[in-house]
Parts: sequence; C-alpha cells; structure tokens
Amino acid sequence: MTVRLSLVAPAMSTALREARFDDSGPVEPLPEGLLTVAAGVRVVGSPSGRCRATAEALGLAHAVPVDALAGCAMGRWRGRSLAELAAGEPESLGAWLSDPDAAPHGGESLRELRERVGAWLDALESGAYLAVAEPDVIRAAAAHALDAPAGAFWRLDVRPLSRTELSGRSGRWNLRLGGPLRAAG
Repeated sequence: MTVRLSLVAPAMSTALREARFDDSGPVEPLPEGLLTVAAGVRVVGSPSGRCRATAEALGLAHAVPVDALAGCAMGRWRGRSLAELAAGEPESLGAWLSDPDAAPHGGESLRELRERVGAWLDALESGAYLAVAEPDVIRAAAAHALDAPAGAFWRLDVRPLSRTELSGRSGRWNLRLGGPLRAAG
C-alpha cells in the first residue's frame, strides 16, 4: 500500500526568471528524451499554462490536470514581480513572506496552499504517479510530507525541471529532493 510520487518542476520561463506571479506563457525549449515514464505510472499535473507546456515538451500531453495541484492563488498580485511588490507594497509583501496565514493579495494563504496540497497527497491511492507541478506546490508537498513547521516552506528551493520524489503513504513519507529527470516509475 505504498504511493510513489515524482513531482517535476516546470521548465524555465520568463515569469520564473523575473520572479513574477504568473504561471502562463511559453517555457524554454527542452532537449528530446529528457524523461521516460514506465507503464502504469499515472501522469497528472497542475492546470497552469507553464506546467501544461512543460508536460507537452516532455511528451506527457496526456497528463490529467488536477485542480489541487494549482499554484497558490495570488489574487491581485498575479502578473506582478517580487521587485514591483517590494517597491510598491513592502509591508504587504513582508507579511506574506513571514506569516503563513497572510493573504494581502486577496488570494490564497500559504497555509491554505499547504492544506490543499496535503489533502490531495494524503488521498492518493497506492501506485506510481508523476506530476508536473508548480514550485510552490512542490514546496507545500515536501513540507507536508515532513510535517515541517510553516516557515520551512521558504527554505525549500525547487529548481526548474528538478524532480522531487515522495514515497510512503499518509502519515509516513520519505523524501528525495531535486533529483535530475530520468526514467520515471
């Protein structure tokens, strides 16, 4: 009764490069054959534009979108960069970066993101999964799996096209962070 989940971060995009709250737009081209998926692996993903584009570029156009894997809802900050917010709303940005319950943008708090992703993770049936997911979703999944304190979210770096692996089941997870892409399954 074990779950094996590989979480793949999206490819680099202009929004990621600019630290902008935007999950659409094209991703940088990927080399062919970067990832192979074994038979029987359930392929899912974030409904975001860059995750769908990454899945397609990896040959995973059949990935099933899962709403629970959507990136944090950023409300009125969507499309804005961290630099813009630091200049125009430093107190609001500071609150969001330091308080997991803060949602000064009118969207979702980081605690709500973690709870949503954690509920999805804990509900997975036994088997192997591959998910192309936003970096904040991968951070939330890792923090949930480790039952880490809320502040740990900001201490987890997720690089583009990195792979984070979870195995186990609700209540007991093992974690491998940031591995390169390779055969999944």
